[in-house]
Amino acid sequence: MRRKVHYVIQPPHLWNSIANMARTQNGELLNTLQAGFKYIQDESFESTFDGLFSEIDLASPKLGKTYPDRNAKLCTIIQKIAEGLNEFSTDIDALGDAYEYLIGQFAAGSGKKAGEFYTPQQLSDILSAIVTLDSQEPKTGRKKRLDSVLDFACGSGSLLLNVRNRMTKAGGTIGRIYGQEKNITTYNLARMNMLLHGVKDTEFEIFHGDTLTNDWDILRELNPAKKPEFDAIVANPPFSYRWEPTDAMGDDVRFKNHGLAPKSAADFAFLLHGFHFLKQEGVMAIILPHGVLFRGGAEERIRKKLLTDGHIDTVIGLPANLFYSTGIPVCILVLKKCKKPDNVLFINAAEHFEKGKRQNRLREEDIDKIIETYKTRNSEDRYSRCVEMAEIEKNDFNLNISRYISTAVAEEEIDLSKTNAELVEIEKKIKDATTKHNKFLKELGLPPLP
Repeated sequence: MRRKVHYVIQPPHLWNSIANMARTQNGELLNTLQAGFKYIQDESFESTFDGLFSEIDLASPKLGKTYPDRNAKLCTIIQKIAEGLNEFSTDIDALGDAYEYLIGQFAAGSGKKAGEFYTPQQLSDILSAIVTLDSQEPKTGRKKRLDSVLDFACGSGSLLLNVRNRMTKAGGTIGRIYGQEKNITTYNLARMNMLLHGVKDTEFEIFHGDTLTNDWDILRELNPAKKPEFDAIVANPPFSYRWEPTDAMGDDVRFKNHGLAPKSAADFAFLLHGFHFLKQEGVMAIILPHGVLFRGGAEERIRKKLLTDGHIDTVIGLPANLFYSTGIPVCILVLKKCKKPDNVLFINAAEHFEKGKRQNRLREEDIDKIIETYKTRNSEDRYSRCVEMAEIEKNDFNLNISRYISTAVAEEEIDLSKTNAELVEIEKKIKDATTKHNKFLKELGLPPLP
């Protein structure tokens, strides 16, 4: 059984058994749940399940002051869930999608805290579409296989799963997916998300650790021949995160060719971390605040180096207020180590969205337009344009989208002859109305209008 499903649950810990205990108000329900969690963590594959339920506290006073109180509360909760599940599909994809839906709903209600673990689905769709297309000729369509995919700030893992789903639904194959997450609760969310979507423990690896200090052993390989590299890298790291780079980091292989990002904003530190592990034919798509496009100092030097080396392929400007965690507009940077065109594609999608009460939303046609423009690199007034490096250099390597795509609406030409004729007609109507009105005033013995 373990070889097939990659984990084992004992009969007393199966859902039907737990639900039956809840229905009968069994006093051992809480103990049975604790034993089940412990068994899965200790007896299943360590890399996948170790500490998976470490954030679940069944002894929490929020459930009740005493054991009987907590047990009774759990019985009530599980009984209600069981009643709902009777009409719910047991298909693994449906269960995984339900979990993903709950994460999204929790994110919507969590406000700014949601930025730690959830990327809105429409943005995930854009990133996953971009990295699964052929890196040199996107218009030829999707790659047939991705050997490895990385999200170094994976949150709940939704981006990684989106890439996987896009590949498999198109008939392609995907090897192993890798994620890294610093927050322990979110790290456990990501692992559970993988398991509930039917991803076997041999098909993914999620690491709990700090991306910026690079404490994941597999990414610390100093031998270039053994350095892990990934076909696709997607990321939505914390925006303008304050960090404390040490002097030694200046010699870190991830940063030494470009320089360190400033302490006030680690955006480029995250970008360079991912880019270092990108394959020569790979594609990286990362969500960042607009400031990375134009801020000066160390960030300007990093941006210039990436541009002159021909690594920034596309800049996509998105609408404001798409995120639960912030209302600022963001951008997507697409990077490649080897790219054909000696230009940068700018897409201004900031005005293409559906306005919502709390968050704005990209419609399906908005997403399709972005992806199609990325594939064809076609120019469109006020929306997209390919810009040669010479022009970018003249702008001091500033990538502010408004420098390259005008969003001004052209003033409508006025036909003076037509307008004059309309004014003459209006003047005649005023004169006729005044004459008619004065007749009434005369009959009433009132003075006429001038």
